[in-house]
Amino acid sequence: MDKSKQLLEAKLKETRDLSVKEGAAASVMNGAVDAYIMPFALELKADNLQIGLLASLNGLISPIIQIFGSRLMERFNRRTISFVSVLLQASAVLGFMLIGLTFMWKPNALSWPLLFLIAYLIYGLAGSLGGPAWFSMIGDAVPEKMRGRYFSQRNRISNYVSITVTLAGSVLLFYAKASGFLIAGFVVLFAIGSFGRFISASLIKKHYASKINLGKENYFSFFRFVRNSPKTSFGRFAIYAALISLTVNIANPFFAVYMWKSLALNPIWFMAVTISTTFYSAISMKLWGRFADKYGNKELLRVSYLLFAPSPLFWIFSPNPIYLILVPQLLMGIGWAGFALASTNYIYDSVSAPKRGIILAYYNLLNGIGVFVGATLGGLLSQYLSFSFMNVFFSLFILSAILRVAVSIWFLPKLNEVRKEIVPPESNPLRYLSLDHIKIWRESSE
Repeated sequence: MDKSKQLLEAKLKETRDLSVKEGAAASVMNGAVDAYIMPFALELKADNLQIGLLASLNGLISPIIQIFGSRLMERFNRRTISFVSVLLQASAVLGFMLIGLTFMWKPNALSWPLLFLIAYLIYGLAGSLGGPAWFSMIGDAVPEKMRGRYFSQRNRISNYVSITVTLAGSVLLFYAKASGFLIAGFVVLFAIGSFGRFISASLIKKHYASKINLGKENYFSFFRFVRNSPKTSFGRFAIYAALISLTVNIANPFFAVYMWKSLALNPIWFMAVTISTTFYSAISMKLWGRFADKYGNKELLRVSYLLFAPSPLFWIFSPNPIYLILVPQLLMGIGWAGFALASTNYIYDSVSAPKRGIILAYYNLLNGIGVFVGATLGGLLSQYLSFSFMNVFFSLFILSAILRVAVSIWFLPKLNEVRKEIVPPESNPLRYLSLDHIKIWRESSE
């Protein structure tokens, strides 16, 4: 290897190492801010429909800004775009602090849920702006043969940091609530989260990002992408992922509402249940990374959906937080970790480097539409439906589980494996979970 290649590889390795640290710093924000968005909104007196909009609007609008962000790569260095985006998001968290401080002073002065919704949209848009640039930059730094191991390690470390911060935050909120200063506790958490994201920005500024050729031939409209999606393996996967986002978000925003309002869990139990999925994801990432590198992403999708798809059903059997941690959250955490890892790898393995930015933006826009439809539908159902024989949230959990399974059974046989070097799926020790009979059922129904 000549000197220039050695220097390049050293820069790429340094970027990979920095990205692991950056992910950990970003997870401080995830643990202190993202984990407490719904409880904070509920304390601002948001109703179920507003909670649904909080999840759905950001899911729809943020991917649209990513399309703009992908075009910025034509003019600016990817590292610069990522740095500015993260810096803006860290600053946006300060707006949450301001809302909390003002609410303590004048709780009835304004429509606080609406104001917070606007602030949360700004927060999401700021973070989304640099998404395509970061994704493209890190994709270049991680060789294909080590993606499964690398991203599983990065995700695992990030998850552990997020768990630690979230647990510490739950203890803080527990004592803040007992002392009558719950909103002040949220303000402190937002300050910690903003600090972590500023550290994240400083680490991104040190990443290496090579120049990338983004000619006009690498750009095409979103409508062209959607129109051609059924004809390509990645397109079919993108549709599948969007539908999964829709089915997941029918229920996902309302687990927090159910625990905070219906079960009235204290902050420690609330966060213990909430972050248990993150813990299970963290401990399973290493296994999923090796599995993906060996057997491929399609096989990983086929195994992981059997865990996360039916998990909402198990919420209806017991309100005990220990049960919720050990059963539905276990299934969701491990299963979703596999699905998320397979999704990331599927994009890298399917799309050439120059097109990754715009493809990621379109992929996320499809997912955002799914999030918007699912969360809005869940919000409308929970706000306006009522059952004398069942908690209204249970109807969302049941509907979500049924649709997750149905979508997976319909779409998984349509996907192709795009990774070049894998062990034949027939040697997969979990092949009995792949449910090859769904292909037979699918073909017989056509």
